[in-house]
Amino acid sequence: MKGREMGNMHQSGLEGYVDWRNRPALVDRHGGMVAAFFVLVVEVLENLAYLANASNLVVYLTKFMHYSPSSSANIVTNFMGTTFLLALLGGFLADAYITTYRIYLMSAAIEFSGLLVLTIQARIPSLKTPSCVSASAHSPCQELVGAKAVILFAGLYLVALGVGGIKGSLPPHGAEQFDETTPEGRKQRSAFFNYYIFSLSFGALMAVTCVVWIEDNIGWQWGFAISAATILISIPVFLLGSSTYRVKTPTGSPITTMFKVLAASIFNSCKSRKPTNAVVVSMATSPSHREPEDAEAKGKEPSQTLTVHLGFLNRAAMKNPSYPMLQCTVNQVESVKTVIKILPIFMSTIILNCCLAQLSTFSVQQAATMNTKLGSLRVPPASLPIFPVLFMMILAPVYNHLVIPFARRTNKTEMGITHLQRIGTGLVLSIMAMAVAALVEVKRKKVAAESGTIDSAGPLPITFLWIALQYLFLGSADLFTLAGMMEFFFTETPRSMRSLATALSWASLAMGYYLSSALVSIVNNITGTFSATPWMSGSNLNCYRLEGFYWLLCVLSGINFLNYLFWATRYSYRST
Repeated sequence: MKGREMGNMHQSGLEGYVDWRNRPALVDRHGGMVAAFFVLVVEVLENLAYLANASNLVVYLTKFMHYSPSSSANIVTNFMGTTFLLALLGGFLADAYITTYRIYLMSAAIEFSGLLVLTIQARIPSLKTPSCVSASAHSPCQELVGAKAVILFAGLYLVALGVGGIKGSLPPHGAEQFDETTPEGRKQRSAFFNYYIFSLSFGALMAVTCVVWIEDNIGWQWGFAISAATILISIPVFLLGSSTYRVKTPTGSPITTMFKVLAASIFNSCKSRKPTNAVVVSMATSPSHREPEDAEAKGKEPSQTLTVHLGFLNRAAMKNPSYPMLQCTVNQVESVKTVIKILPIFMSTIILNCCLAQLSTFSVQQAATMNTKLGSLRVPPASLPIFPVLFMMILAPVYNHLVIPFARRTNKTEMGITHLQRIGTGLVLSIMAMAVAALVEVKRKKVAAESGTIDSAGPLPITFLWIALQYLFLGSADLFTLAGMMEFFFTETPRSMRSLATALSWASLAMGYYLSSALVSIVNNITGTFSATPWMSGSNLNCYRLEGFYWLLCVLSGINFLNYLFWATRYSYRST
């Protein structure tokens, strides 16, 4: 009898979770560091497959598909923006209908099919644009058009769909492996997010060194093929951990709950006030009215009062609503308030990610005009991210094992350094990065002018290591901000919408890439009206006013940081 009671305790401790066979998950068998380890290994393979091409794609489009530097930059930013925006779809499906476990397997198969299409196009000459030995401003090479362009974009956006699904499902799948009702479990979950960034960096390291070198020196078909093989290998590796995973069961659309609360508050506001329409002050006790997060608190009763913050939403919890189908519980109202509270933080990270977009576009093109030799070794321009990647791989464990324990002892708090402090640090670093990028571009163009090589296609007599400075600052900003955002969104939102909330980290990246494309177009349109040529047009990067664009990003980042401080200093944490 005692053993049966213990078994029931194990199952009740994981209410809302199942194993990969859809059976109840058990505390002593599912979850923990072993399960998270498989997720981290898979992330190494997944990011290798994605970043190997994304980091070098602007060179492929410019050199082999003959798009102009600005067109190539916009294609890359739109592709990467769509990729990360689709993480919202993956997160939504994981919360509402399909488990994170199944989302990963489906998404990996989709990414593999996209990489296969790109491999075939790179392998068969007739599917590419005709080769072009030399080009000038008056007779540019013919860019890819027609059915060949359709093949290119079909492959790219199949990859985007697959990567988006993975980014939206894999981080929350790993974070759900830990027991958040204990301090130790929460600390392990925090460590997981740090090592998730480490895994991203490790995959990126192999991508921007080995695979990029193969693309530049052996052939792009081999680069795409290696990426396809890598994502294919990740599937059995992920399946190897199946017996250890605990998988959160979908609880229905969190977006539906949000719209329901908003609609109820609007309709109930229009209804004439009556004594019977008082706001609910106690929770419905029937199981059907209980939110998934109720089960998280092992014996703790949920809050039975509505908060004053965003008080207009409290009308959604009236006893006698305008429409019975719009009856909302206090937990539902407070959950929607939490989501609304984090939106200003989310919006404040978009400018940072607009700066990060330069790492895979103009920064790569800048390096391509410079001397990329280290001794007798020629470094591909797309391998420049090796500098921030190595720094992030060193900083992630140092931060987790030295900085955080020291901060916990000093501040006598469980977190040590808050999520918002981490995000703020990243925003400051991004301001410094753009200032450095502008100064380096001024120096690069000065060398081009002094050496008389502005119109030359050959490398400038200046080492590409100067570009590495902005990479180091932006890489550090990415480490602080991405890990901070992921943990912040995951812990601050209700359990029923955590996958979708975590995907906001990637959606911020997406909007940053889209904003980068929009800013390039806006700046070109404005500067084109005041001068003979826009700041960023044509095929010669030496004629661009890229330093002006970087200074603009620096100023926008400074204004954005002030906006972030306004919201961050007023934020009160939901979790402790």
